[in-house]
Amino acid sequence: MLLLNKLKTLHTSPKYQYLLDRLKQYALLIRLDRPIGAYLLLWPTLWALWIAAKGTPDTLVLCVFVIGVFLMRSAGCAINDFADRDIDPHVERTQNRPLAAGRITEREALVVFGVLSLSAFSLVLLMNTLTIYMSFAGIILAASYPFAKRFHYMPQVHLGIAFGWAAPMAFTAQANEITSVTWLIFMATILWATAYDTMYAMADREDDLQVGVKSTAILFGEADKLIVGLLQALLIFDLILIGSSSELGLYYYLGLSAATGLAIYQQFLIKDRDKQKCIQAFVNNNWFGFCVFAGIFVDYWV
Repeated sequence: MLLLNKLKTLHTSPKYQYLLDRLKQYALLIRLDRPIGAYLLLWPTLWALWIAAKGTPDTLVLCVFVIGVFLMRSAGCAINDFADRDIDPHVERTQNRPLAAGRITEREALVVFGVLSLSAFSLVLLMNTLTIYMSFAGIILAASYPFAKRFHYMPQVHLGIAFGWAAPMAFTAQANEITSVTWLIFMATILWATAYDTMYAMADREDDLQVGVKSTAILFGEADKLIVGLLQALLIFDLILIGSSSELGLYYYLGLSAATGLAIYQQFLIKDRDKQKCIQAFVNNNWFGFCVFAGIFVDYWV
């Protein structure tokens, strides 16, 4: 009974409530409630791992990169909100984020970014030397991406490079070498991220113009849908080259066919540039990535 009373007292104490609130705000900062970004980063990483391992990735490598993907995506969200701390309060979709709304401080956001980045790096130290060296570039890309929209009109390409870098790192960690397929997967990720993040930017175009930040949606203008379609076509072609170079078979191409159908569906969603449907097209890319991975997985499995 005494222990129960102490627990009740602890539960209602100001310090306990403060700690719970801090954890809640940090969870919102790193988008634990919106994991779509982590999924979009995870799929190309799994493509690379399975192809490098020919269907049987090392358990340690797999665990390191799955956990690392979620840590680095979370770190990216924290540094992104720090970079956009003067912009987010003026954008309807982002004005309620913890930093924009003043529920956490700039210092807290930087500490969260630092802790998550160091945690991810500590995992990479379990990998081979080449992968460790490559991780330094990964940290630079992740930290610099949020600031790109202030300097050029292609932050979506910058995001693709930052997201895509996980794929050659995973491939190298598994195979301990860099091959032509490594770079084909890297290029596929860049094309894919540029396409889906342009869809996302199409929903934010008016707000971005008002606050003065840059995006491919603004750069492409009325040609946005056409260019996204061309990027998707190049992505499919790149994935065909990956399949051919890796000697993947029927099940891979069935998965790729399903992914191609989803790309066509996404074009239908963005045809009127409706904000909600552009976001829906962006989210639908999770299934695109899944279909490609399912094809790879089954092709090696059977």
